[in-house]
Amino acid sequence: MRRDIFQAIADPTRRAIIALIALQAMTPNAIAENFHTTRQAVSKHLRILTECELVRQEHQGREIYYALEIDKMKEIDKWLDQYRKIWEARFNQLDRVISTMSASRQTTKKRKK
Repeated sequence: MRRDIFQAIADPTRRAIIALIALQAMTPNAIAENFHTTRQAVSKHLRILTECELVRQEHQGREIYYALEIDKMKEIDKWLDQYRKIWEARFNQLDRVISTMSASRQTTKKRKK
């Protein structure tokens, strides 16, 4: 069964792995050192991330390095952008309501004095 990128990022450990390798490519052992889990568990997470094309393997000599696949991350950002726009519009509406209420209170306070 092929997973999609959203299933891959649903797991907090996989998100943490993505954050780690966003800075630089790392070997599985180097990645595993950052977690209180087995090397096999980290390998399973890396396999899922690779299957979903969020990371790629780079062979350097005998070592395998995992690097972030930026184009796939852009897919996530594109999907999130539609919701970002909705929430930004809602927050802007809320800001206007709060500003109106604040201005109304200031006017009421001045009238009472």
